[in-house]
This record gives sequence, structure tokens and C-alpha cells, in this order.
Amino acid sequence: MLCTAGAGLLIVALDPFAEAFRIGAMLIGAALLAGAVLRWVVPSVGMLAVRSRFTDLVTYGLMGGLIVLLALMAQPKPWLDVPFLQDVVHFTIR
Repeated sequence: MLCTAGAGLLIVALDPFAEAFRIGAMLIGAALLAGAVLRWVVPSVGMLAVRSRFTDLVTYGLMGGLIVLLALMAQPKPWLDVPFLQDVVHFTIR
């Protein structure tokens, strides 16, 4: 999990290709989602268990999912288009 998040940060920082920001952010989000799955599957984490399992699952899962969704919707040329979001933005800015 740590290596995947580190690779994502390195890709974003170095910007080696055109979609580096999007791919790096998706790697970071995927690492958080993998952390949620690992926290759910591994029965005991020893002294690393500072928070409850439920708190870790919710935090890692929500943050990982949001980061992946935001990476998919990043401008310019988003890979995921959510039509109602543009209407919401126009309604709130008026």
C-alpha cells in the first residue's frame, strides 16, 4: 500500500507523460482502497491498531473512492462525465 501511494506521488511530482496527474492520483486512491480491504481482511494488526477497524474502513474507503472519482473527472478532457454536476455548479453560481 505504501509503495503504491509512493509511486503515485512520484508520478505526479515528476510528470513524465501527458496524463501523469490523473494516473498518479488514481494510484493513490487505489492504494487507499487496498488499505481498506487489507484492514478488513487482516484479523490483527498489532500495535498499528490505533483506531477501530470501522473507522479505518470508512476513512480509507471514502478517501480512496473520492480521490479516484476526482482523478477521473479532472479537467481537461475528463474520463468520467457526470452530467448533473455542471447543472449544480451553474445553479449555485448564478
